Amino acid sequence: MIAMDAARLRLALDMFAAGEAMMRQTLRRRFPAETDAEIERRVGRWLSERPGAENGDAEGQRVSWPRPGR
Repeated sequence: MIAMDAARLRLALDMFAAGEAMMRQTLRRRFPAETDAEIERRVGRWLSERPGAENGDAEGQRVSWPRPGR
């Protein structure tokens, strides 16, 4: 069970890295004159502000964490 959980986590992290690399490449094509530092700033903004994920990547109501009374 633990090995399967570790494999799933590894897969999720690999998928995240692939998505980030794809966005970085997209930004390099869209803004070819920008420096590496400028592209990295854009990647950082995309990670924190991408459309559709303003409140995180999950559906449902936003709650504070840790949840009170638990």
